[in-house]
Amino acid sequence: MLIWFVVIYLVISIGIGLYAATRVHSARDYIVAGRNLPFPIVLAMVFATWFGAETVLGISATFIDEGFRGLISDPLGASICLVLFGLIFARPLYRLNLLTLGDFFRVRYNRQTEIALSTAIIISYLGWVGAQMAALGLVFNVLSDGAVALNHGILIGAGVVLLYTLFGGMWSVAMTTFVQMIVIVLGLLYVTWLAGDMAGGFTTVVGKAAADGKLNFLPTADLLDILSWIAALLTMALGSIPQQDVFQRVNASKNEWVAVWGTTIGGLSYFFFAAVPLFLAYSATLIDPAMVERFMAEDSQLILPQLIVNYMPFGAQVIFFGALLSVIMSTASGTLLAPAVTFSENILRGHYRDMTDRQLLLATRGAVVVFTCIVAIYAISTNATIHAMVENAYRVTLSGAFIPLAAGLFWKRANNLGAGLAIIFGIGTWLFLELFVPEGDIGPQLYGLAASFTGMLIGGYLRPANTIKKH
Repeated sequence: MLIWFVVIYLVISIGIGLYAATRVHSARDYIVAGRNLPFPIVLAMVFATWFGAETVLGISATFIDEGFRGLISDPLGASICLVLFGLIFARPLYRLNLLTLGDFFRVRYNRQTEIALSTAIIISYLGWVGAQMAALGLVFNVLSDGAVALNHGILIGAGVVLLYTLFGGMWSVAMTTFVQMIVIVLGLLYVTWLAGDMAGGFTTVVGKAAADGKLNFLPTADLLDILSWIAALLTMALGSIPQQDVFQRVNASKNEWVAVWGTTIGGLSYFFFAAVPLFLAYSATLIDPAMVERFMAEDSQLILPQLIVNYMPFGAQVIFFGALLSVIMSTASGTLLAPAVTFSENILRGHYRDMTDRQLLLATRGAVVVFTCIVAIYAISTNATIHAMVENAYRVTLSGAFIPLAAGLFWKRANNLGAGLAIIFGIGTWLFLELFVPEGDIGPQLYGLAASFTGMLIGGYLRPANTIKKH
């Protein structure tokens, strides 16, 4: 019965997405929903896109194992990213009226910078979207009691998300995400309330977490520990800023105020609501410690689904898995569209400059199909956890894309040479350390960020500045 309720929910989601597709009449409609989205929709998209599989399944499992200290990158770093983007980056980027971040790198620097950083942004989505597909496979596997293999579940989930994203683009993402956010919030609050009661109440669960040292999040006085903590924080706090999905939500807003505050409040909402699955997961350690211990050794991502299946009434199971699917699909659809748009607009269109609007729309839809296939294969083949896939996704953008974006917006001396050196120094340093010193005390991406900053400074003072060109 449970899996049939889930199927019905999936069909409804697809129906909403296909209805939204009737609003798509041009590439701009498909990519930024015609720049017509109001505040509630933008806030919902920002919140629901970031409140993904890693928040419910990945972060909660990490919290049981490592406590808050393991969550510096997400949700803390991710929330800081959204607030920074809203308060600092949203306004100047919105005024440029561009389709993609890659467009900014072209008009601020040159075509070479556009290609290099667009490629880096596309690659970064492999881990994030792959994590959502892996989570969908996990859900279908649990719901079917193993009848649907994990890999088959990944393929089914990828097909569902592809279906409504392919036709409706940003309009489908907007409409389905708004509905999904309501399901996420109400569903998780209800199930968490039930689990808290089973575990002995709110103060009992929080007291147990505190006694186990899970609420400590600051680094020790050791310099290496401080630098490691900073690296984890900056990976998502800054590495997530040069991302097409965040930019698209800002750019789809109907005005500047919505762009700024929809993103900022969405980020704050994400930070506070991320505590709900953490509380839910830690309740499991009191409800069934033996089950938690067993799955910590096998696959910690299964703790929450197994808790719900084994201990919750049927109605709560329907609500939880409906909320979980909403969480995953809202993130997957938004993050699936972003790299496809970047490829068609910044890689393909640059080679075919006479491409019509209809051809761009068809190319973007084709890129959605291709990228879905790639991330499904990646999700099937990787052994990384959901949280690790998301955390690792932003290393390349932190190392190579953040400095050119920030300097291009706020430093008058930023120029083509500086951008080129920032990319070469940043990504080169990160890749070298990632390949040859992967187990260092400090994340390679932090060295990459420092090298990228150095490259921009050198270029900025060796050559005269160039300004944003008309587009």
